[in-house]
Amino acid sequence: MERVTKLASEKSVVIFSKSSCCMSHTIKTLFYDLGVYPAVHELDDIPRGCEIEQTLLRLGCNPSVPAVFIGGELVGGANKIMSLHLNRSLIPMLRQVGALWV
Repeated sequence: MERVTKLASEKSVVIFSKSSCCMSHTIKTLFYDLGVYPAVHELDDIPRGCEIEQTLLRLGCNPSVPAVFIGGELVGGANKIMSLHLNRSLIPMLRQVGALWV
């Protein structure tokens, strides 16, 4: 848990992902298209990625990836991020934590 908390607070937007996950790719692309460059942790490429994945599951991320943290707080997975974007809540949230200036 401590490792996830530390990694999740290293930038204003942090995504835990897997390089083979199409939904992770979609969420990363959304953020890049908005002009936000999050810290991305590919769980299948980092040491002890399986442990981090288990922690994300315990935190309520199901599926475990993508898991998006904004301002150090778990926001959710692909469905939550897309819902926030579609109801126009994502951009104000990103501005509030300094991830987006425009």
